[in-house]
Amino acid sequence: MGRRFPCSIGKDGVTDRKREGDGKTPLGTHRFVGMLYRPDRLSPRQLPDWALPFGPSDLWSDDPRDPDYNLMVRAPHGFGHERLTRPDPMYDLILLTDWNWPFSVPGRGSAIFVHTWRRPRHGTAGCVGFARADLLWIANRIRHESRLIIRP
Repeated sequence: MGRRFPCSIGKDGVTDRKREGDGKTPLGTHRFVGMLYRPDRLSPRQLPDWALPFGPSDLWSDDPRDPDYNLMVRAPHGFGHERLTRPDPMYDLILLTDWNWPFSVPGRGSAIFVHTWRRPRHGTAGCVGFARADLLWIANRIRHESRLIIRP
């Protein structure tokens, strides 16, 4: 749509050989496959009607040993995971990408989200971060053909 936004990427740069925990953002063209939001912090009126709410029991599996690796799971969960309800606003809105999904390869990397950044130029664990206002603008304009493109 002719707009460019500053963003944050993995603290250790980009890669074409993504591994779990490497702090890198995977190169390539990634589809958006879902949108999650915290209903206690964002109103559904601010988002497309296909955005889904999540709550305190929702987690994301990041443990390569888990049969549900790179999927949203519910607490209690006996494998390594990331809690989606964080005390900071970073995961108030999450755009899910198709990185290593729907059929994940253990250890190839999980949870390549598009979310709110901590602050400008502050690296992520491998996700892509935007300012909240920019992320909301993007979220409301995503279409079936929309893509996240990560270049070297």
